Amino acid sequence: MEYEQVADETEAQLRAEIQDLKRKLALQHAAPASVTPPPPSRRALWLLALVLAVLIVIGFLKGYIPHRRNEAMLAAEAGTASQELPTVTVVGVERSAATGTLVLPGNIEAVTEAPVLARASGYIQKRYVDIGDRVKSGQLLAEIEAPELDRQVDQARAALDQVRAALEQATANLQQGQAQEQLAKVTADRWKNLQSKGAVSRQENDTYQSQAVAAQANVLALEKAVASARSNIVAAQANLSRLTELQSYKSVRAPFAGVITVRNVDVGALVSEASTLLFRIAQTDRLRTYVNVPQSDADSVHVGQIAHLSILDLAGHQFSGAVTRTANALDPATRTLLTEVQVPNSGGLLLPGMYAQVDLTTPRKNPPVLIPGDTLVVRSNGPQVGVVGADHIVHFQRLQLGRDYGDKIEVLSGLEPGQQVVVNPGDTVQEGAKVNPALLPAKKRPT
Repeated sequence: MEYEQVADETEAQLRAEIQDLKRKLALQHAAPASVTPPPPSRRALWLLALVLAVLIVIGFLKGYIPHRRNEAMLAAEAGTASQELPTVTVVGVERSAATGTLVLPGNIEAVTEAPVLARASGYIQKRYVDIGDRVKSGQLLAEIEAPELDRQVDQARAALDQVRAALEQATANLQQGQAQEQLAKVTADRWKNLQSKGAVSRQENDTYQSQAVAAQANVLALEKAVASARSNIVAAQANLSRLTELQSYKSVRAPFAGVITVRNVDVGALVSEASTLLFRIAQTDRLRTYVNVPQSDADSVHVGQIAHLSILDLAGHQFSGAVTRTANALDPATRTLLTEVQVPNSGGLLLPGMYAQVDLTTPRKNPPVLIPGDTLVVRSNGPQVGVVGADHIVHFQRLQLGRDYGDKIEVLSGLEPGQQVVVNPGDTVQEGAKVNPALLPAKKRPT
């Protein structure tokens, strides 16, 4: 602005001097012809040259300086427009590791655990173990006093003796019947010969023939009686064996080696057959843990796979086990695969009922990409992320998500490694918006 003002003032002054020179020249032309005009002075020539030079400078200043000022204004406006682009933080999309670590919660249980119930009704006469005692298979745990059962055993023995006596009597009757049958048969044969010779009448012969048939039928009946007596002996022996077996249950023994986890009775307590819980025993040398594997990892879990258990209360200890079996079917309610992991417990550090974290190392054939959790935008048409391209324009891409690790999320489809996504997209990040991306350093990215 100052340059223009100075140029305008100088131009006006020069124009005034030029008008003055023109006026003097006009006066000289108007004088008589006899008078010879004087030659122009050196001062006038220098003044004219100076005026021409100043006019040239003024023309240059009036053309070049506004052009430079316009260029400066355009550059300033471009810089201002660049500074007005919203700056967004972006991170690069990375592919997850080829080996995925799957940590699932689980409850530790005994491989074998059984309640010990009373099989005989009576009173606890002696108790030999208590809670926490380790027992061997077949070890005596308690003794029950059952006098009623003892009397039933005595009665069964007496009944067995009775049926044995009845068998002896039936056998004797059979032998007597067989002798009478033999006599009746011999008599009938004799009378049959006499009747054929006409020595006796037919009626007398028929009588002895009938007696022989009756004796034979009597023998068959006596044989059935003997067989029935023998069956009664078998039944009596079975009843006696049953009661004797029940009588042996007065001595309560451990079904397998383990530890007593529950003791419900004491000496003198009345117990009922098949209803009173005496003890609970668990086998703790090997424990098992059930975990529910998500559907996305169900195909990577197999029998024999190594698993590691960690207990929060046992810091510094890690227990190794293996997958022993799976349900081979997903639970329709949770879409998870029930998996059993068995762990040796020779040291006895693990206890049934503990809460454990089970670490399953699962190989992945096609590892998915990972994005930070704070880049995800959930809208009505599904989960999306803002992808910034090489032209610095935002494009929202729909995703198919995998597992959620909290700070990171797996993306099964929709992104490729190397793409840049917006972190914490705000209201300024819209579809098609041009932004100024700022890459988040790797050391500041969430792990």
